[in-house]
Amino acid sequence: MKFFTYIPCLLMALGIAYLDAQAQGCVAIRQFSGVGNSLNHGELLQKGDINFSTNYRYFRSFRHFKGTHEEPDRVANNTEVINWSHSVDLNISFALTDRFYLAASLPFVYNERSSLYEHGRTSRHKSYSGGMADMRLGGGYWLFAGENAAKGNVAIGASVKLPTGDYNAKSTFYNVGPEGIPQVRPVDQSIQPGDGGVGLILDTQGLRFLRNNLVIYYDGFYLINPRETNGTRTFRETLNPVLSNEAIMAVPDQYAVRAGIFRSLFVHGFGMSLGGRIEGVPVRDLIGGNAGFRRPGYVVSVEPGMSYMVKNLTVSLNVPVAMHRNRTRSVTDIEASTPTNYRHGDAAFADYLINVGIAWRLSKKTPEPFNMN
Repeated sequence: MKFFTYIPCLLMALGIAYLDAQAQGCVAIRQFSGVGNSLNHGELLQKGDINFSTNYRYFRSFRHFKGTHEEPDRVANNTEVINWSHSVDLNISFALTDRFYLAASLPFVYNERSSLYEHGRTSRHKSYSGGMADMRLGGGYWLFAGENAAKGNVAIGASVKLPTGDYNAKSTFYNVGPEGIPQVRPVDQSIQPGDGGVGLILDTQGLRFLRNNLVIYYDGFYLINPRETNGTRTFRETLNPVLSNEAIMAVPDQYAVRAGIFRSLFVHGFGMSLGGRIEGVPVRDLIGGNAGFRRPGYVVSVEPGMSYMVKNLTVSLNVPVAMHRNRTRSVTDIEASTPTNYRHGDAAFADYLINVGIAWRLSKKTPEPFNMN
């Protein structure tokens, strides 16, 4: 059995939602990824094959952290910030050759945010945002072919992130205007559909076949956002004069890495996976300046998942559960700190994400099931 006959079937059977790094609370980790991720898109296709997929994600963030220390009093005192986030990605990939593929992803989001401090600290209200997020267009290349790929493969890819999402979405804020009247203002950075920057996403992915239908997988990406700020006002300078340099939103970089093991059960069409992931926003960007407002931080999660495949259709469910959350110190925290006034901002994180994916591969011929026994 030739490698390219069975591998697309195996990749679809993985059914693992791609690295969805979606704003897990106040740290604005958006739903970007290398658009060429085989574990959901099945980019290792035969020439001329097309793969369609969609992925739905949901989370609720409310646990506040300063560094790695949780602040349970925020929930106890009803001062926590709560984000509810729903997102749907529409993805398509096309194999130009057996090794080179093109891919595109169009995301849509709907967010709600409940807080006290954004509404004059007198009563809790919600702000809202929704619509198209930032589109990604790119491709990738599998490094090995034929017998060299019989036991696994590695791909490298790149894509462009386009600022198609609204990065100045507004909602009504209460008790903030003259004499406490409501005002329409930009929503918090964590629920802005876009970030306003043209970015470059560099990604890699790979898989290694073991015996007994076991597969080791990994994927990761780094988003380079050269633009420093996007012109959207935060109104943070009205909360504290120290925050004057955070009056405008930044356009931060982002990164994520994910790895684990998958076992296919082809007799029943089921697959199970268990892995780990880390995703975050760095304190400083790789290219460009670091002015403006950002909440840097990262999340380490354990990621169980399962999938069910019927011919070329795969349905998957993954639930990453946060094990370690760290709201790192921002540039403002570092620069404004003194020997007698140590600053460290906080952020709210989710306990878990829910990812549901559907993938459909339009192939020249039906791939054969693969068995490593």
